[in-house]
Amino acid sequence: MTDLMVAPATGVTVTRAERLGELTSWRLLLRKPTFLAGAAILLFWLACAIAGPVIAPHNPLVQELLATNSPPSAAHWFGTDQLGRDVASRVIAGARDILVIATLATVLATAAGTALGLLMGYLGGVVDMLASRVVEAVIALPVVIVAFLFLVALGPSTLTLILVIGFVFAPLIARTVRSAVLVESQLDYLPSARLIGERPTVIMATEILPNVIPAILVEFTVRLGYAVFAVATLSFLGFGVQPPTPDWGSDIAHNYVTLGAGYWWMTLFPALAIASLVIAVNLVTDSIEQVLTG
Repeated sequence: MTDLMVAPATGVTVTRAERLGELTSWRLLLRKPTFLAGAAILLFWLACAIAGPVIAPHNPLVQELLATNSPPSAAHWFGTDQLGRDVASRVIAGARDILVIATLATVLATAAGTALGLLMGYLGGVVDMLASRVVEAVIALPVVIVAFLFLVALGPSTLTLILVIGFVFAPLIARTVRSAVLVESQLDYLPSARLIGERPTVIMATEILPNVIPAILVEFTVRLGYAVFAVATLSFLGFGVQPPTPDWGSDIAHNYVTLGAGYWWMTLFPALAIASLVIAVNLVTDSIEQVLTG
């Protein structure tokens, strides 16, 4: 009777301690200037992605042929491009596709990589050996080159872009999750779970997965930054979002040749948009990693 009474009390204490630890982590995170700066930039671009047509001063698709190559002014904050389209409006509207594609691709990569990493780390043996060889082979190749080859074969589309980027990032996440699972495998709770007859799928989903979530969260934020850069790069090469849809990468590709003529604004502002988004994700990632591992 005494043991039965103590066990529930202990469980409640552990739960409260875990909640207190999570609350403390969030408080520490919100006190970090780097996190707040990165989050502010991300929220700005998220607002642009959601309310782009409302925020944009002009229609990003409308061509003003009498105002081509106009420098920044009160009428056109970031100037106009070779077709007379407002650069500021295209930068604002371009946030939607790059955020949607990069986020969905990262979610797909995280889900696939987590599942694969759990299987590799928990099952071990032949499964781990064979899967590790495949993962190492994919990782050895440059991400953009692999994505480029797939897009050449399958053709450019939003769905293809999401699937391809998710595929090339999944092995990187799987490797990290596998390492975290191997650390968890050395702890006492796994043999205890096996002794009471829990199935491997239940052990991976309910025992191991909650304990490796911090590593997964860090990987998600890291890969999100890389996904943004990958989407922009593939769009620059002509395999991302297709014209005339506003897109930062494709706008740089179509206008960078005008730099020699002094029309710098067409390329500068989309490039700054990409840089600011990637830097913001990295700031948030570094802050989360410091709090979770500190």
